[in-house]
Amino acid sequence: MRVTPTRTDEREKPVTSEPSGRERDGATEAFVAHRNLLFTVAYEMLGSAADAEDVLQETWLRWAGVDLAEVRDRRAYLVRITTRQALNRLRTLGRRKESYVGSWLPEPLLTTPDVAEDVELADSVSMAMMLVLETLTPTERAVFVLREVFDLGYDEIAEAVEKSPAAVRQIAHRARAHVVARRPRGVVSAAESRQALEAFRRAVETGDLQGLLDILSPDVVLLGDGGGVKQAVLRPVTGRDKVARLVLGGLLKHAASLSLGPAQVNGYPALVVHLDGALDTVVAVRLDEGRITGLYAVRNPEKLSHMRRETALRR
Repeated sequence: MRVTPTRTDEREKPVTSEPSGRERDGATEAFVAHRNLLFTVAYEMLGSAADAEDVLQETWLRWAGVDLAEVRDRRAYLVRITTRQALNRLRTLGRRKESYVGSWLPEPLLTTPDVAEDVELADSVSMAMMLVLETLTPTERAVFVLREVFDLGYDEIAEAVEKSPAAVRQIAHRARAHVVARRPRGVVSAAESRQALEAFRRAVETGDLQGLLDILSPDVVLLGDGGGVKQAVLRPVTGRDKVARLVLGGLLKHAASLSLGPAQVNGYPALVVHLDGALDTVVAVRLDEGRITGLYAVRNPEKLSHMRRETALRR
C-alpha cells in the first residue's frame, strides 16, 4: 500500500491547515515501522487480506490526523485504531458471508520464511486456526487475537474494543475456552506437515486410492471455496472414503494439464495446484496425530491474489 500523508487534526496546529514536515515524517515513519504488525492484526481478525489492506488504509487516514505530541505509545495507538476499524469491517464481512456461495474459507497468504520460524505466529494464522477463529463473535475474536497472539495487556485491549478491563478478562476467558475445545490437539511441526502433504501428493499423482486413504483420518472433512466463480463442493464432505474418491476423481480428470507443488501458506506447508500453468487452487490441511483431518481447497480467484507475492507478518 502506498502511504501518502494527509492533513493532521486542526487542533494540533490551529494557525495552519498543513502539518509540519517533521510531523508528517513522524507519522509516516511510525506507520511504516508497524505496518506488517497492523496487517497481521487485521488479517487475523478478518481472514481476508483484501479487507485487511482496506483497514490499513482507513487506519492511516485516522493516524494522519492524530496529534503525535499526545501519543505516549505509537504502536499501541496504531493497534487500537486498526482493531476498531477491523471490528467495523468484521461485522460487514459477516453479512457478506451470509450470502456467500458455498463454504467461506480464509484468504490464503504466501508467507515469508520467517513466519514459519515463529511457531506461535504460524499456528495463529494457520488455516485450521483461522477457521476456529471464525466461530467466535467479533469482540471475542478481537480480544483473543490481541491477548493470545500479540500479548497485549487487558487495559490496552479494553481501550481497543471499548469495554471495561473486567469485561475483557471475561471475554478472553470465554474465547480461550472456545478455541481450546476446537483447535488441533497439538502444534504440528513443519516437517510433519510436509511429510503428510508429500504422501497426499504422491497418492493423487499416481491415483493411489489406498495411499490416499492411509493419510486421511476416518473423519476427515473437505471444504471447498469457489465463491460461486469456480466449481467447488458447496457443503462440507465428511469421511475418508468419500473425500478420497472425490479428490481423485476431480483431480485425475485434469491429469494431463495438472501439476501440484509445495508452497508456504499461512506459515505452514501447503500445496498449490496449477492447471495449464495457471494457479487454480491452494490446498491447506489440518493435521491431528499424523493424519489429515481437514482439507481446505481455495479456488475463488479473488482470494488467490496474495499467492503471487510473499506477505510479511509480524507480532
